[in-house]
Amino acid sequence: MAARSYTVAFEGVEAHTVEVQCAVSAGLPAFSIVGLPDKAVSEARERVRAALNAMAIALPSKRITVNLSPADLPKEGSHFDLPVAIALLAALNIIPEDAAEGCVSLGELSLDGTLVPVTGALPAAMSAAESNRTLLCPAASGSEAAWVGNAQVIGAQTLADVVRHYNGQSPLPPSEPGEVTAAPTDRDLRDIKGQERAKRALEIAAAGRHHFLMTGSPGSGKSMLAARLPSILPSLSPQEALETSMIHSVAGLLDQGGISRARPFREPHHTASMAAIVGGGRRASPGEISLAHNGVLFLDELPEFARAVLETLRQPIETGEVMVARANAHVTYPCKFMLVAAANPCRCGELFDPAKACSRAPKCGEDYMGRISGPLMDRIDLRLEVPPVDFRDLDLPSDGDASATVAARVAAARDVQSARFEGMAGLRVNSDAQGAMLEEIATPDEDGRAFLQNVADRFGLSARGYHRVLRVARTIADLEGSDTVRKPHVAEAVSFRIAAAV
Repeated sequence: MAARSYTVAFEGVEAHTVEVQCAVSAGLPAFSIVGLPDKAVSEARERVRAALNAMAIALPSKRITVNLSPADLPKEGSHFDLPVAIALLAALNIIPEDAAEGCVSLGELSLDGTLVPVTGALPAAMSAAESNRTLLCPAASGSEAAWVGNAQVIGAQTLADVVRHYNGQSPLPPSEPGEVTAAPTDRDLRDIKGQERAKRALEIAAAGRHHFLMTGSPGSGKSMLAARLPSILPSLSPQEALETSMIHSVAGLLDQGGISRARPFREPHHTASMAAIVGGGRRASPGEISLAHNGVLFLDELPEFARAVLETLRQPIETGEVMVARANAHVTYPCKFMLVAAANPCRCGELFDPAKACSRAPKCGEDYMGRISGPLMDRIDLRLEVPPVDFRDLDLPSDGDASATVAARVAAARDVQSARFEGMAGLRVNSDAQGAMLEEIATPDEDGRAFLQNVADRFGLSARGYHRVLRVARTIADLEGSDTVRKPHVAEAVSFRIAAAV
């Protein structure tokens, strides 16, 4: 007796189809799993045996062999429990063989037969859709997987439900897509007194997904500004939500029965390792830059991060993807994120205050900020000094626009960019544009071009810096509703890159 079922093995966000072959033959009673399984997969036989016993199904006194094909592909994780059980049930003629072969399944089994949710349901549904099969998974993972509309998703609570479903006794309804509604935030830009220029820079950064660095004395409001960035960002589009949730699904961060349309906001501590930021570990898991895909990566106290960690950001910022290379895996993750960073001007933080600055100024500031390399700094579009707010100003009424007002302007600018890049793969916002496309959409008028050339000559802008100024100027023009990039747009973009520019 032999039967087969299908499941997936994960390599990053890619789900590779695995054929689970089960043979029940004469010989000494045994239950073995072969095909390069890890410890969790090898232990599946005990969980499957206990789950079947809970259903009053006794294994025959024969040799049971389960092969995971292709045999040279590493198999990791407890999600192999359910496909092993289905292949075995089909081999024992308890469920139809064609039903087992017509689905891709994943799920962990409890000893009583309950299906436990596992990571990776979303990419598994993508794989099932490509092979024109149904996805069978734990009910708690069904709402997540059902977002892939091209695949039917069946969620089951127990292994007994699966048996009754395939025998026609009690068919299970298809799962419906689930959406996690983000809790309303009480953080609003109006909470911040003063700092109008910083708020403006935050709006520009949000509108065009530009990288942003704030430098200022302790307590000037840098972290407070960054914490309010999510309140002005537009919701993820369905495609962006699917992309982002694929990564979060593999990382095991989708635990509320659905996916969220809120943009990720990741803020790792400055003691984070290179593997935590970029990705890695035994399973080449996604790092913070990938978990922030289509969202924000906030690095507070930027110079305190290890220099090697900061330098690894240079290539992902340019390419929008990162390859995590390990001895047993080479995995590529997308990582188009907006970098928002905050830093004190020096170790003590009082460099900008002549009354408090130490005797080593300005060398102390140069040494401290020197931890951020020139090539990395050149990739940051907006740089701003955030001055301290006088404590007497804190008693004044709130001023400036509320987050909802700013969010409406940001959303309108993003809509303009979506229409501009419609049908262009990999282009969604102005910060994605480069080469001929950047010249087409962001070349300033005659006065703006002359101004930018003078600035580039005077301050020695690199080619990268020149193009980043153009991208920011294009975003400023979009916020204003202008089809043409004019001199005022260029001047404001330059002012956020070169503090001394006039």
